[in-house]
Amino acid sequence: MTAADALARTRAETLAQIAALTREFDEVVDASRSSNADDEHDPEGATIAFERQQVAALIAQAQQRLADVDAALARAEAGDYGTCDSCGQPIASERLAARPQARTCITCASRPARR
Repeated sequence: MTAADALARTRAETLAQIAALTREFDEVVDASRSSNADDEHDPEGATIAFERQQVAALIAQAQQRLADVDAALARAEAGDYGTCDSCGQPIASERLAARPQARTCITCASRPARR
């Protein structure tokens, strides 16, 4: 499988995940509308709010992954795919196979984030 194939597959999977999570989020919102739950005073309200926020966080993560995949596709088109953004060295093929949208090599990814 080529890098472009892996990125295309990851992109399709991510789009499907976003669609499924969006449907789930809409179902949670619809369910909360049809109940008379008051998030602040109803014992179930906290559960509904938590579930809604959890699904929203998963959607945000999937949208970030989609942006990362799109950026990787742009790097591939520009001829920069597979080169570490931090050190400029090649990213190991094993890392790209596991995470096609990777921007950094294992060494750079392992470094603690600077604040």
